[in-house]
Amino acid sequence: MNAAAEALREREKRWAATSSVVAAVGLTGFKIVVGIATGSLGILAEAAHSGLDLAAALMTLFAVRISGRPADTEHLYGHGKVENLSALFETLLLLITCVWIIWGAIHRLIAHRLDIEVTLWSFAVMATSIVVDVSRSRMLYRVARKHSSDALEADALHFRTDIWSSSVVILGLICVKISEWMPVARLLRYSDAVAAIAVALIVVQVSVKLGLRTVRALVDTAPAGLDQKIAAAVDALPGVTNCHHVRVRYSGSRPFVDIHVLLDGSQTLREAHDLTEEIERALALILPEADVTVHPEPRSAA
Repeated sequence: MNAAAEALREREKRWAATSSVVAAVGLTGFKIVVGIATGSLGILAEAAHSGLDLAAALMTLFAVRISGRPADTEHLYGHGKVENLSALFETLLLLITCVWIIWGAIHRLIAHRLDIEVTLWSFAVMATSIVVDVSRSRMLYRVARKHSSDALEADALHFRTDIWSSSVVILGLICVKISEWMPVARLLRYSDAVAAIAVALIVVQVSVKLGLRTVRALVDTAPAGLDQKIAAAVDALPGVTNCHHVRVRYSGSRPFVDIHVLLDGSQTLREAHDLTEEIERALALILPEADVTVHPEPRSAA
């Protein structure tokens, strides 16, 4: 990738991360005001969730800025792991928030503190949240997939989760409103607290999934079957007898591939070099933008 394309890539990633921060600030403030005014634990849980998203978005912005720096004498594989560390920290914040939400909901259910004022603003804030989250999750996923950014994908995953959790809260508010209109359905008053627990459970599920993926990236776990795919592609090239000792690791979105190949030991250094470049081109079809190191070994005479 040339310098101009790299600069464009980093600008797009930073713009996506910055727009996510701006949206998170607006939604968090809106939900806090409406949640306090109405006494809705479901909306306050969503406000906490959005506040967490704001922290995550800020971390993502920081990670994207740092990970885009080139390799130096202290970080020979670049700064890509910063994105993975950011995603891991986001996961821990998600789990802590879930504990708070569940504790608050259970306490309200036990204490029967179900005094909630469901107003038009209650629905307006959640509907606004869904519209904004749909827009920014699509934008973040598009940029994340285009540039293979784990940090932006984790941010997008948060906001896609918000869409479902906001829908659950709206359902809980509707049930509370029904209980006001129909006294015989008074059990529906518990819906707001139950919705808050549902939000927390959704977040737990996403947190575990994100956390496992982040840990796998930090311990350099290669995608299953990738080494066999690389070996098969290299073995198929004329002049290569055997491809072995395949190693793959990621630094953020950048893959690093290290392979050993058996070649004809009688060929010239130029011929061997040309073949290694052909190998690199073949691997670029499997892993675009990969940093490939080929170790040629002379084939034993028959």
